[in-house]
Amino acid sequence: MASSAPDSLTAARVVKHLFVMLAASVVLGVVASGLALPFAGLAGMSATSVADSVKELPADLETEALPQRSRILDADGTTIATLYDQNRVNVSLTQVAPVMRQAIVSIEDYRFYEHGALDVRGTARAFLINQANSGVVQGGSSITQQMVKLTLVQQAGDDEQARAEATAETFSRKLQELRYAIAIENTYSKDWILERYLNLAYFGNGAYGIQSAAKTYFNTNAGSLTLQQSALLAGLVQNPVGLDPTINPERALQRRNVVIERMAQLNVLQREDADYAKASELGLQISPPSNGCTSSVAAFYCDYVLRYLLADPALGETEDARRSLLYEGGLTIRTPLRLDYQASADEAVSDAVNPTDNAIGGVAMVEPGTGFVRAIAQSRPMGRDLEAGQTYLNYTVPERLGDANGFQAGSTFKVFVLAAAIEQGVPLSWGVNSSDDMTFQEETFRNCDGEPYGYGEWTVGNSTTSGYKTMVTGTRESVNTFFAQLEQRTGLCAPFALAQSMGVELDNPTGNEQAGRSAERVPSFTLGVADVSPVEMAEAYATFGARGNHCDALPVNLIADAGGNILKEYTPTCEQVMTPETADAVSSILSGVIDGGFASAQNLGIDAAGKTGTTQSARSVWFVGYTPEIATSAMIAGANELGTPISLTGQRIGDRNFYNVSASGFVAPVWGDAMRGIRDTLEGRDFEPTDPTSLREAVGPTDLQGSVSLGGGGSGNRDRGNNNNRDRDASFTPTAPATPDAPSTPDAPSTPTSPTAPMPSTPAWAGTGAGNGGPGAGAPGGGPGGGDGGPAEN
Repeated sequence: MASSAPDSLTAARVVKHLFVMLAASVVLGVVASGLALPFAGLAGMSATSVADSVKELPADLETEALPQRSRILDADGTTIATLYDQNRVNVSLTQVAPVMRQAIVSIEDYRFYEHGALDVRGTARAFLINQANSGVVQGGSSITQQMVKLTLVQQAGDDEQARAEATAETFSRKLQELRYAIAIENTYSKDWILERYLNLAYFGNGAYGIQSAAKTYFNTNAGSLTLQQSALLAGLVQNPVGLDPTINPERALQRRNVVIERMAQLNVLQREDADYAKASELGLQISPPSNGCTSSVAAFYCDYVLRYLLADPALGETEDARRSLLYEGGLTIRTPLRLDYQASADEAVSDAVNPTDNAIGGVAMVEPGTGFVRAIAQSRPMGRDLEAGQTYLNYTVPERLGDANGFQAGSTFKVFVLAAAIEQGVPLSWGVNSSDDMTFQEETFRNCDGEPYGYGEWTVGNSTTSGYKTMVTGTRESVNTFFAQLEQRTGLCAPFALAQSMGVELDNPTGNEQAGRSAERVPSFTLGVADVSPVEMAEAYATFGARGNHCDALPVNLIADAGGNILKEYTPTCEQVMTPETADAVSSILSGVIDGGFASAQNLGIDAAGKTGTTQSARSVWFVGYTPEIATSAMIAGANELGTPISLTGQRIGDRNFYNVSASGFVAPVWGDAMRGIRDTLEGRDFEPTDPTSLREAVGPTDLQGSVSLGGGGSGNRDRGNNNNRDRDASFTPTAPATPDAPSTPDAPSTPTSPTAPMPSTPAWAGTGAGNGGPGAGAPGGGPGGGDGGPAEN
């Protein structure tokens, strides 16, 4: 706030103030250095001319809001981190214990409530007492003058010249200080001045203001300070470094007792109370403040919040302005973080991956229907000690918010092709022969402009099962060649765009958008060749849990200023990106992965669905699963100490040696452990059942965007750096549990032209045909009912 003082300063008042300043200079010992010489010139000036000279000095002092520390809170209101450049929490004068107010006034300016900007009698008395004690025992400047000086220093910030001018022991600075002090006294009440002074003062050990000092030294509030505590803090203002009680307890005790004695002399205390207080010990209860995210119980969640807010233009035009607001604005930042979820995620990750392993474990939990990020955890703690496995890279969040490039997510991307196909009207009963190895022509994969992706070849291999696969069995068994053929039918654009709309930050579709990085909208997209983070994948799968309603990942609920006024409320940003019936169908299919499928060991006893993902050369394994209430992604990625991706094969991670790496065997248990830790907090709501009639009505007739019809057959594509994509999602053996809709015979059709291949055993809603009507002739290799004909689902 700005202050303005009247210009009617009488000559007598000015001269009086100037002579008091001369006395103050003596007290400060500046006469010896010649700084009082300018006063000699006053003898030849009239009082009026002196007054006119003073009135020419600026009178308005901008008393800006004081920097205060901000707090980040979890969903229950528990502080998880504090942020500050100066550890300060402003309090009103009524929130300061009366004995603390008495102590500071007694030792710094005992006639504060009786004099104006300067105190002639107090200054003279201080001079005599200090001379008698051969040192500074009492201050010569009034509290108002000190407040002015502290304000000028504070508002100088990092400007070294301005700070030097604010502290220079010169006549001009003293004269300007006088002018400001008079203006302040004429504008504000004494209580206002004392309140600001107590909030401005530095008490040492990083404590700015009386509230932070009370917390730092005694772990109490300013309103609860005792006599002994108040006297110690009042004494520190004179020399907070030299009198630091944590380093010089004897000097601090002596100074405290000087304050107590002064209070007794002024009859603020009874003599017996003063003697008793002086005989007591310091009674420190040091509570060092934490600053930033490193010491937070949720360090990388805190980091996520900070980066998220620093990127929000609503908080300031520049990042520097936003940072100043966050570290100086005294904000209360409320987040949706749940510490019970955080603890479960932390434990699941740390049990599986050690900080110094050549791997990174990560977990993210996102709430369907809101996007609230409930927890993120990673195996490498925050810090700079590389030998201890520490890092400042946040591997769980999108690259723009954490600096880590992310890791390929493998077959977890197949759900985007699956959902796009269902949205285009491909019935769940559609099936196609999916041989162990297949070569595809790139020209059969259409891009967004309808043109062929390329003209090379792409060879794809399976690592789980092969043979005739439907939308159900092909997904549950994660059959690569099935999804390559399904992607021929959907085209590349629809699955890619759907993934983007579900929160996956794909920003290099052709490879031209980011030089030196691989293209993402490629035929091998379905095998998860794009780099992503756990938060992105949890956010995407949460869309299925919310029946196709996608909500942006949200780590902040609201920000309030120091006065409790809401600056900005962060409400969920959601959009229906697919029909609810499509999402329900995906959930029905993916539930089979947990209920009797590859991840059956992670069954929670409630409705849950999920998908495994293992990348080329086993560089990372993923499991992303969800219920209607929470979506959780779990990842273990091979990485050296700098975070450079390496293969997991042959590594010892946690207490296990990684050979024959599979998602179901290595990372699905991390997901299961994290989810079991929060199981009791979930209502256990069911997925909506899939109704084939409703699904058909919702998605309409088949509207394929690719170059291949619903019949069988395949052509090629290229992968990113390897011609043979063989994604290993599970440690599959012939005796692995069969899904309910697995083929009824172990041998699927050996060629894609067999029209009499045995039908798989499918749920009733999966139907037996695949088309819009007519007998199921289909294209060669389509299998039973595999063409555009055949009965509709029923």
